[in-house]
Amino acid sequence: MFYGAVVWDPWLIVSQIVCLLCLYYLTLGLFMAVLVSARVPRMSLVYLFDFSTLVTSTVTGWCAIASFLLSSLAGAGYLFHLIERAKKCLDFSATLYIIHLFICIIYGGWPSSITWWVVNITSLALMSFLGKRLCIRRELQEIPIARLRSDHADHHHNGSI
Repeated sequence: MFYGAVVWDPWLIVSQIVCLLCLYYLTLGLFMAVLVSARVPRMSLVYLFDFSTLVTSTVTGWCAIASFLLSSLAGAGYLFHLIERAKKCLDFSATLYIIHLFICIIYGGWPSSITWWVVNITSLALMSFLGKRLCIRRELQEIPIARLRSDHADHHHNGSI
């Protein structure tokens, strides 16, 4: 990652958002396939986009909730690899969950379940916070100057510079 001057590149931002969305929904679908599909007669997009499936009164509901929370943890890893900057993690996480909200509204109406809001806001916070922590850890790693100097000196002595 080049950390020099920040260049406004809307195509990069859009492609990062699209990539993040694709990875997030692939991961959510995978967790739903593993945790929910064995408990329901037919797996469908209802479990991803309809707020009424996120309930605490059934084991299936808890499995769906777990799928969302686990996907947000994976999302933190996607932020680390795709976005790479700690200060952008909240922006990209919020964008993902706002787009998810719009898809849910189109699919199943306004999410009127408090459980849906708690799960999604918690997932947003987890994804943003953990993504930011991972990026900060990388940003704070020491740059091995001594190794760079010895490499430069070796090239200089060999006449390669």
